[in-house]
Amino acid sequence: MKWYITPQIEEIVRRSGIRDGLCFVSPMHITAAVYVNDDERGLIEDIGRWLEELAPARPDYKHHQTGEDNADAHLKALLLHHETTLPITDGRLDLGTWQRVFYAEFDGQRRKRVIVKLLGVS
Repeated sequence: MKWYITPQIEEIVRRSGIRDGLCFVSPMHITAAVYVNDDERGLIEDIGRWLEELAPARPDYKHHQTGEDNADAHLKALLLHHETTLPITDGRLDLGTWQRVFYAEFDGQRRKRVIVKLLGVS
């Protein structure tokens, strides 16, 4: 499951008062990822299909011998960025024209959170 989180990150940066710096965004879970890409529906579907081809849900993962059943979620998260660091310029996220920030969750069995850390000058 993927969520478009750019507006929330932009609001955090705006409220911080930081004019120039860095914005670090990280999911606090090993079956999740934060990545930057284009918010285009076809591409989002392509990414999901690509991830499923590379790390399909199947019962024969060794991880499942531990009593877990989410090995594919761990592998999919590895294929995307675990976290991202974004520039802040003039008090705003400095993203390219089509760049957007996404949170992707591949397990969904537990409550999730994202941490945002800002470093910079006001």
